[in-house]
Amino acid sequence: MAGFQDIVGQEQIKEHLQNALSSGKISHAYIINGEKSSGKEFIANVFAMALQCEKEEGRPCQECRSCRQALSENHPDITRVVHEKPNTVSVDDIRSQLNNDVGIKPYSSSRKIYIVNEAEKMTVQAQNALLKTLEEPPEYVVILLLTANVDALLPTILSRCVVLNMKPVTDRQVKEYLCTTLQVPDYKAEVCAAFARGNIGKAKALATSEDFEKVKAEALSLLKYIQDMDLNEIVTAVKKIVEYKLEIKDYLDICAIWYRDALLFKATSDVNHLIFREEIQALRKTAQRSSYEGIENIIKALDTAKRRLDANVNFELVMELLMLSIQENSGGTLRVS
Repeated sequence: MAGFQDIVGQEQIKEHLQNALSSGKISHAYIINGEKSSGKEFIANVFAMALQCEKEEGRPCQECRSCRQALSENHPDITRVVHEKPNTVSVDDIRSQLNNDVGIKPYSSSRKIYIVNEAEKMTVQAQNALLKTLEEPPEYVVILLLTANVDALLPTILSRCVVLNMKPVTDRQVKEYLCTTLQVPDYKAEVCAAFARGNIGKAKALATSEDFEKVKAEALSLLKYIQDMDLNEIVTAVKKIVEYKLEIKDYLDICAIWYRDALLFKATSDVNHLIFREEIQALRKTAQRSSYEGIENIIKALDTAKRRLDANVNFELVMELLMLSIQENSGGTLRVS
């Protein structure tokens, strides 16, 4: 299914687009801005299908010929602009797939829709080429620019588009989606929701990823016994993360959630609001071993490690410094074998 009712969260964007449909006041260009995997493509596909739907009300009906074509990504009047180079949408991509095509009237619909994903990757030349179409678009054209970084677009592009900003989906909505739509167990859904931080696509990917379960198990194993490990054991454990597809930052986020749980339990002794409540015995030990200040220092050290990795500081050095800080603040003494 792919209707407005299937969009999780994003109530303001849904309302805006549905009002535009019901009033007939459709802009020639929209920017949907949101982080990677947040659902921009899904929203764009639903809106494009609704614009081409043959029914008067309840669009998209998902049943008419036009909707069926859109659902199969086979609609002659919905174009998805693709780019061969992974990090660049070139001026040739825009000219050949969009600019040179807009003058041809729709084949079977009243509109022609162009979806440009990863629009932040457009070169300045590509954006300037697009600008020519945005300045004088044919009346039947609607352009949907999807971006993870709206600041990468020229002010002249922004001024000619309706900008719709994605917002983080609440943990409750994410968890409900995972449990009802994907039949993910309650405990796993809660961990994935906390970890995804409002990104529905990331939550879905985590919930269906075997790697995530492995990484979580590796991270928790390290955190439970780190105070008794020597440096070589720690570095070996951390290096295992590279074997998995998840980024090291995701590993660090798991650690951060663990220590936030420990801090919350230390302050309240309440198990109900913990993400890793099934690990309560190990969490209790972590909370007892460390002071409030110690746990806060560890959380800060995890943030520092992420920033250092962003700055391309040597991986092993960053992780050794981080583990030193974790041991120092969790009642352990580092042994170098």
